[in-house]
Amino acid sequence: MLDSLPLSRKQIRSVAESTTKISCWEGAIRSGKTIASLLKWLIFIANAPTTGELVVIAKTSQTAHRNLFLPLQDPALFGDITKLIHYTQGAPTATILGRTVHVIGANDAKAEPKIRGMTLCGAYVDEVTLVPQVFFEQLLGRMSVKGAQLFCTTNPDNPAHWFMRDWLSQEGVKPLRRFSFTIDDNPFLDPDYVRDIKAMHEGLFFRRFILGEWVAAEGAIYDSWDRERHIVSSLPKAGIHRWISLGVDYGTKNPFHAVLIGLGVDRKLYAAAEWRYDSRQKRRQLTDAEYSQRLKAWLGEVPQIGPVRPQFITVDPSAASFSTQLQRDKLRPTPAKNDVMDGIRTVSSLLASNQLLVHESCKDLITEIGGYSWDDQAALRGEERPIKVADHGVDALRYALFTTRTLWRHRLALAA
Repeated sequence: MLDSLPLSRKQIRSVAESTTKISCWEGAIRSGKTIASLLKWLIFIANAPTTGELVVIAKTSQTAHRNLFLPLQDPALFGDITKLIHYTQGAPTATILGRTVHVIGANDAKAEPKIRGMTLCGAYVDEVTLVPQVFFEQLLGRMSVKGAQLFCTTNPDNPAHWFMRDWLSQEGVKPLRRFSFTIDDNPFLDPDYVRDIKAMHEGLFFRRFILGEWVAAEGAIYDSWDRERHIVSSLPKAGIHRWISLGVDYGTKNPFHAVLIGLGVDRKLYAAAEWRYDSRQKRRQLTDAEYSQRLKAWLGEVPQIGPVRPQFITVDPSAASFSTQLQRDKLRPTPAKNDVMDGIRTVSSLLASNQLLVHESCKDLITEIGGYSWDDQAALRGEERPIKVADHGVDALRYALFTTRTLWRHRLALAA
C-alpha cells in the first residue's frame, strides 16, 4: 500500500513509527498529516484485534464524512482499496476492510455517554482539540483490548489547551507519539497554491496553519487590518456582480447591526453599507416588528446604492423571535453559522489577501475592526475568545461572510 501512494519521507516515517498507544499527526493545513494518518488507520484495521469495536470520532458526522470518508473513498488517493470502504453520509456505522466501524459525533460534553459501555480495540479521532476533554478521557478508558491504539489529527491550538498540556507535551512520559508537519512538508502541493495560501494568512493564523506552531491568541484579532489598504471611498466602477448577504447581529439593549456584503465584478468582496440602531443612544428599544420594518425600508433604498435584495440574510442564530418576524415580512432569514474561530479565520484570511474591502460609510464597523481583540484572561485558561465589547458589527460581518462562503469562495481573485 505504501508503494502505491505519493507519500513524502515524513509521511512514510510517521506511518512506520506510529506504534504507541496514542499517535497524533499535528501541524499545518494541507501538510499531508491527514492522508498519512488515514493510511495508518487502514493498516491498523487490516490487522486489528478481532475482539473489541472500532470507532471514528469527529466533531459531527458531517465533518467525519467530509474530512475522512471522502478522502478514504477517493481512488486517486487510495486506489482499489476504496472498493472495500463503504459509508453513507450521516450513517452511524461504516464498513472498512470488512470490519464495522462506528461513526460518532462529539460536538460537546453531552456526547460522552455515546461511548459508555463500549470495549474498543481501535479509534480514530479527527481534529482532537475540538473534542471535549471528558469525551477523550472516556474514549481512552474504553480501549482495554490488548493491542488497542488511538490515532488522531489536529491543527495547532492554544499552547494551554488541555490536549497540548496533558498529552502532546508529555511525549516520552505518556504512551504517545507526536508527528509534526508544516505546509512545506508536503512536496506534492502546487507551488502557486502554497504561495497563495501563505499570502492569505498573517499573524496568529499564519503561525498556526502554515508553520504549524502552537501559539496563544493575543492582541488584535484582525492584525492585518490596515485603514489605508482596506477602506475604500467608492465601490468598483464595473459594479457589484451579486449582493451576497446581509449579516445581522441582533440587539435590544445592545446595538442592532447589519452589514451588507457584495461581490464585485473585480472579484473582491465589499462590506458596502451598514445599518445600526443603538437603543441606549436613542433611549428607546424597538420591537422585532419595528426592527424588521426599518431593515426592510433600508434595503429598499440603501444610501448611495439604491434598492438591494441580498441573496441571504444571515441572522444571529440566538435571535429566533426576530427571524420569525423577518419570515412574516417576507425577508427569508437564514440562521448564521456561528463557528467563531472558523469565522474569524475566514475574515482574517480575506483581509490578509486584500480580498475584503470596507466602504468608508461603514463607520461603526471600521471602528470595531480596529479594536477587536483577544481576551487575554481566557487565553491563560486555554480558551480562545474575543473580548465581548464593541463587537456587533464584526459579528454581523462574520455571519455574512462565513455562512455564505461556498457562494463566493471560488469566484475570488487569487491572492496577490
